[in-house]
Amino acid sequence: MSQTPHPRDRLTLADTPNAVGLARLHTADVLSRWGVHSDTIETVQLLVSELATNAVRHPKEDEAQASPFSSWNRAQTFEFMLKIVGDVVRVSVWDRETRPPVLKEAGVEATGGRGIFIVAALSRRWGHHPARGMAGKVVWAEVGLIPTGHASGGGRPSHPPSRSSTSTLGMPRAVEVDTNIIGRVLVGIRNA
Repeated sequence: MSQTPHPRDRLTLADTPNAVGLARLHTADVLSRWGVHSDTIETVQLLVSELATNAVRHPKEDEAQASPFSSWNRAQTFEFMLKIVGDVVRVSVWDRETRPPVLKEAGVEATGGRGIFIVAALSRRWGHHPARGMAGKVVWAEVGLIPTGHASGGGRPSHPPSRSSTSTLGMPRAVEVDTNIIGRVLVGIRNA
């Protein structure tokens, strides 16, 4: 008896400003073809947005400004992968930055700095590891295939999002979730 392989999709994008929107569109297209519930697709799109934004923005923060004619002034790439593993959709984003993501609390009026906070709040599990065979790191997050509230316990994590039951495995611990901040971010993204 042969087992059906878990669906997976990989896409490489240039780390340009339009990459995040392309990653979101690609995510919706792929997960729709796989028959994933629309609520789950929206959550995964938000995670892809946050992780892709980090991949585009953060490696460039420490780079010196090069001359526009310099060969160093080329766009780099990042890669993201969607995969169904058991009862979750796993998003993995590889970028060239070696520093790990930082889970920090941003003030209510802050205009940025909430990306990993949002990832921690909306995913069942998340983490990062050094990239294998290349420079950089991979940041990943998992979302249940069955959205919370659509099945009896099937899509709900066994622990609240503010507590990480697997922190002993080296996974960052989540912080308390301020639902007002998450709501404001979601409204901002939907209106963008």
